Amino acid sequence: MTPPPGTPADALATATERFPVQFARTRRFSLGVPRHFTVSPDGERVLFVRGTSGTDPVSRLWLYENGAERMLADPLAPGLTDEGPGEVPPAERARRERARETSSGVVSYATDGSARLVAFALGGTLWVVRTDGGAPRRIATAGPVVDPRPSPDGSLIAYVSGGALHTVRADGTPGRALAGPDGEQVTYGLSDHVSQESIGRSRGYWWSPRGDALLVARVDTAGVRRRYISDPADPERPPRVMPYPAAGTPNAKVSLHLVRVSGERTDVRLPAAAGEDHPEGTWTDRTFEYVVSADWDSRGPLVSVQTRDQRSVHVLEVDECSGATRTVSRAHDPAWVALRPGTPLRLASGALTVASRPGGDTQGLDIGGTPTPPGLEVREVVGASGGRVYFTAGEEPTETHVWSYATDAPEEGFVQVSGAPGVHTASVGGPTVVLESRTPDGHGVTVLRDGVQVGRIAVLAEEPLVAPRPLALSLGERELRSRLYLPSWHRPGDGPLPVLLSPYAGHGMQVVLKLRTWWVAVAQWFAEQGFAVLVTDGRGTPGRGEAWEKAVHGDRLTVVLEDQIDALRAAAALHPDLDLTRVAMRGWSFSGYLAAAAVLRHPEVFHAAIAGAPSVDRRLYDTHWEERFLGHPDVFARDYTRNSLLDEAGALTRPLMLVHGLADDNVAVAHTLRFSAALLAAGRPHTVLPLSGAGHLVSREETASNLLLLERDFLRKSLGL
Repeated sequence: MTPPPGTPADALATATERFPVQFARTRRFSLGVPRHFTVSPDGERVLFVRGTSGTDPVSRLWLYENGAERMLADPLAPGLTDEGPGEVPPAERARRERARETSSGVVSYATDGSARLVAFALGGTLWVVRTDGGAPRRIATAGPVVDPRPSPDGSLIAYVSGGALHTVRADGTPGRALAGPDGEQVTYGLSDHVSQESIGRSRGYWWSPRGDALLVARVDTAGVRRRYISDPADPERPPRVMPYPAAGTPNAKVSLHLVRVSGERTDVRLPAAAGEDHPEGTWTDRTFEYVVSADWDSRGPLVSVQTRDQRSVHVLEVDECSGATRTVSRAHDPAWVALRPGTPLRLASGALTVASRPGGDTQGLDIGGTPTPPGLEVREVVGASGGRVYFTAGEEPTETHVWSYATDAPEEGFVQVSGAPGVHTASVGGPTVVLESRTPDGHGVTVLRDGVQVGRIAVLAEEPLVAPRPLALSLGERELRSRLYLPSWHRPGDGPLPVLLSPYAGHGMQVVLKLRTWWVAVAQWFAEQGFAVLVTDGRGTPGRGEAWEKAVHGDRLTVVLEDQIDALRAAAALHPDLDLTRVAMRGWSFSGYLAAAAVLRHPEVFHAAIAGAPSVDRRLYDTHWEERFLGHPDVFARDYTRNSLLDEAGALTRPLMLVHGLADDNVAVAHTLRFSAALLAAGRPHTVLPLSGAGHLVSREETASNLLLLERDFLRKSLGL
């Protein structure tokens, strides 16, 4: 569909045609965005990584100091490239996949306690650089390096190589191996798949404040079932083997150990199981199988563990001499205990900040005995400085602000740090707050000191060629937060527009927010193709309380589809140009699964669907994520069956395109292949688009740009455009 006569068609058409290439070249407009901020304890220095432009895929290490930016390490500079960085180690590739990292170069780093010494890895090679001058220095190591981290005093650097934890002196003096694999499938200092992908714990070791010892995770995957990720387009390459604990199968065994730099080791005596206060259920597993967080502060190690059934979380203090533990906080829930990033946090006073319910249904915090206000939905604790705790929260689900609470000045109450409507987060150190703000007007990073703006850190991301024009809606009796995108050239009464639903609608992510980001631009691009694009966050998504988020417990589809349909009908009542006889849904991952379910279960509403990386067989997904909603598949077999789509293949009567990366190690391509086989066995025509070499995040430029065009063409044909 093209704009009608009288519009600036040439300019619009050019921008629309160029957008898919821009979208792919900028890696979803992520290149040029500063990230991974570290603020020094005195607030004088801010470290971060960023490329040099909105199309530069190589991240550099930067320092912001005295109001100016300075590059500390450029992976393309002769001094670094002359050493010839090797291939990225497999453990680091896995970490980047879990983090959805799309760039190369310096993608992560760590500092000493004063943020003077910085360590990073390039192609498995260890480098250090000082913030007070000097060029980066290469340090020889025992093998390819993963996750290097300086000791707080900067004298040593710990790193993982070959599954063993090593140290080396920062001056280059050879170090020693502190903990080596004691089995073929054992690693020290790394996080396991479930902890990275589903729990959010990416680290596997933590320095003591004195720098004389480390708290180290030992991961044993010997009992975990294996998956084999191959590239059919390169049949001579052997498959990549990975331990993957699917729902109902054994997890990796994770234990913690106190390891002195001198070599002595003490086992942390984690509790085996929760006690009598653990909520019972049809399926109950009190075993503490998950280490969900760990840290080591001036009062010692602090660890939190979760039961296999996820109904109990205990926070434990660890005696650094004996390894004994003492429970200092407990949380229970009859469905699952929601994990809040950044918690638990222990202040210098010893007071704990933990997740809590301050009143009603709100997910809040308890900060040393003081609850956050009811109605303030807490998302994350971002840090503490000078007795002040900083966290993100919102009263309106489409906004997230930075808040602070001073434990030494409780009379100040809770203070909102950010102001403009949008989604904000922060990094803190001393009197300095680095405020990262994504608003409808764009993306900005502001440096505040004692609450006053003293500078900005440049965001170099490109502006989308297609200008988003979302209409904010609150639809139906549940006031479903939605955004409607219409063609810029369309006027009310011009004629009916086919409708494209493009939600995520799954646990852990919102897409209806007061910001401008890649999915907003993509929605507008589809609108410029002649669609009315509707995006809705329904039940199961974060930001609207415990009951809202846990409405999907035991059934991941019914209420989610119900909310999408309710939003569609309510939007059409407000905007009569929406043509309900031509409705499609597109999505990726959970929303790909949802799109496939939409045309199977409600063909009277949905007339076509594009399902990207759809997790159609819930038994194939990992333990922590899937058992959170559906429990153990041996006990709740019926729930797993009714939440999977294989048995419903015969119900397909609408056009369906399945898209999947063949190298996806998160949602295995087996989901799509089994679903396609079931559709074929039922005699149901469908389209399958395999993406050779692509993982869960499609990052290759040609693939990502052309995929948008293929989706558009499929939808146009399917809806009769």
